[in-house]
Amino acid sequence: MKRMRSSLAMLAFLVGVSPLAADPVIQRGIDTFVTPDNGTTSYDFAQNPIPAGFFCKSSKTFTGRVTLKGLPLATGTPGQLGRTDTVVERLDDAAFDANGTASTRIQFRALSLVSRTPIKTACGAFHVYVSLAGKQRVTAMRIQRTQENGGTFSAPLAVNARLTFIPVKPARNKAARNLELTGSFTFPATPLPWRLASVGTKKAGPVVLDTDGDLAPDSVVPNTTNFFPGWSPDGGTQKWGGQDCPSCLEYTCHTDPSTGEEHCTYYLPPYCLEPLIC
Repeated sequence: MKRMRSSLAMLAFLVGVSPLAADPVIQRGIDTFVTPDNGTTSYDFAQNPIPAGFFCKSSKTFTGRVTLKGLPLATGTPGQLGRTDTVVERLDDAAFDANGTASTRIQFRALSLVSRTPIKTACGAFHVYVSLAGKQRVTAMRIQRTQENGGTFSAPLAVNARLTFIPVKPARNKAARNLELTGSFTFPATPLPWRLASVGTKKAGPVVLDTDGDLAPDSVVPNTTNFFPGWSPDGGTQKWGGQDCPSCLEYTCHTDPSTGEEHCTYYLPPYCLEPLIC
């Protein structure tokens, strides 16, 4: 009788445990993003003007706003990441606890943006190219699983960026100085949805990636894993080559409140064809 009561107590405990207690591990890897060419991503020089004489002796102070679009990153295998222009790496495996909470560290690994139109100065017109500047800061990501195939996550994004100004008409003087500026920005944490890849989703091998903005692949990073940031766990998916892909895409915008810089992206695994914006 005593053994039966113990067995019933154990059964009641197991029945009462949330199915989320057996959550899978979110594997470390990269998240690949595409910046839409719709004018939502921008760099505002109003609060941090380019000084007079920067472009040439006769150039005036520049306080304009430059809109940007994505420039696909160079990879060791051409096209391996599709139209990806922004890469963030999750540095650790994230294991969920009994409350469905997990954490990891994240770091910008690659960024490749270019101005949608050249900026005009007294010294001529210039394209603006944005890439990462040196070692990037590491921030923390908190992941909450609220249902079987996903939940929400939040993380501040810290980026040290380099802005390179390239003349539309190259200077005849090959010894002309490089026109570069750097800036540091922090996009505050905002709760966003995420979706778990279905069981059996193929894990791709490592990627050789351009991380320093010279348009040549230079570093090996892991590939995408079982974490789909920005995808609602309730959203529709379709299969492409046996892999989970979105039926439509929504983009997310991050703004640094202290500077006004804004970067809008959507997550698209490199094996997916690009669907319509939701």
